[in-house]
Amino acid sequence: MAHASGLILTPGAGAGRDHHTLVAVEQAVAPLAVERLDFPYRTEGRRMPDRAPVAVAHLRAEAARFAASLEVPTSALLLGGRSYGGRMCSMAVADGLPAAGLVLLSYPLHPPGKPEKLRVEHFPELRVPVLFVSGDRDPFGTPEELANHAATIPGPVTHVLLPGAHDVKGRDAEVAAAVAAWVAAL
Repeated sequence: MAHASGLILTPGAGAGRDHHTLVAVEQAVAPLAVERLDFPYRTEGRRMPDRAPVAVAHLRAEAARFAASLEVPTSALLLGGRSYGGRMCSMAVADGLPAAGLVLLSYPLHPPGKPEKLRVEHFPELRVPVLFVSGDRDPFGTPEELANHAATIPGPVTHVLLPGAHDVKGRDAEVAAAVAAWVAAL
């Protein structure tokens, strides 16, 4: 696996590009080039997250722009983010966006209390290295559920489990250190 040239980070549905976890990850992976992005709904002042086709198209365009600014192909970029943002990145890569890997923080496996509404149909298309960093009490998916479904990913998968729920509150340094260690090992 070639060294990554850059990392795109995206927020969860209720947050923006300046979310403290994303900022901590950016600082931890320095000097790697990082682009923290907002999705269109956020920049347009709407509350409802964009539907997947809109978010994926946005990620394709932003990845192409960021890669061009670094003078590399998008296949040299890592993509990821928290919850909704990470899920949209994984869907973009499954849909054919070339990437060096995925950084999925608090991946929302299913809505809380609705384990039958899985968000994993695209996992078998993920042929890149994938990092999952999750809380051990995440209502969006237990560690066991995540391990079972991540087993359908053909690419190499790394799991980092931290104490906490979906927000892994107060653990930004540990989340960021996990990402930095994974990126360094690629």
